[in-house]
Amino acid sequence: MNTHRHEDGLTRCAWCGTDPLYVAYHDTEWGVPEYDDRALFEKLILDGFQAGLAWITILRKREGFRAAFDGFRPEIIARYGPEKVEALMQDAGIVRNRAKIESTVRSAQSWLDIQERGPGFSKLLWEINGPVQDNRRQPGDAPIVTSPAALAMSKELKKRGFNFVGPTIVYAFMQAVGMVDDHAVTCHRHGLPS
Repeated sequence: MNTHRHEDGLTRCAWCGTDPLYVAYHDTEWGVPEYDDRALFEKLILDGFQAGLAWITILRKREGFRAAFDGFRPEIIARYGPEKVEALMQDAGIVRNRAKIESTVRSAQSWLDIQERGPGFSKLLWEINGPVQDNRRQPGDAPIVTSPAALAMSKELKKRGFNFVGPTIVYAFMQAVGMVDDHAVTCHRHGLPS
């Protein structure tokens, strides 16, 4: 079953369990359409850091990531040098993976290029995806882990210099930022845009 009824009487996607942090994320963020360029950058980077880990690990460290990466301001991250990378490798408040940290610096540079040359990060991503897709997941359906839009977005991001943006990571990102509505149809959040 892919939903669970909670003590508050609401039915939620089973993946969020009962951890209050996870439940709040499910109810207020996951699947809500995001159009802010910088917020989309942050979420894409965090999804890249999540590769190989549980999302709750990243969620618990999100404030540490925000502090370590200067509020995910690409204009600052793009200027990080080797000393900053080494400092980040010592920061227990984040996932200390050199390849992902260095990728974040390159991705910030790529993000700036998209902002300066056009069309803008949000516009680029939403044009690839199109309107919000409703996947109408029924109880018992297998989880969706990628899509043609995720593959196209992955290719475009890689072409523009991003790493840790394979189709599975990109699909998780698309779920998080509301490009697809993957809440189970029996979840109280299904079909709600905000």
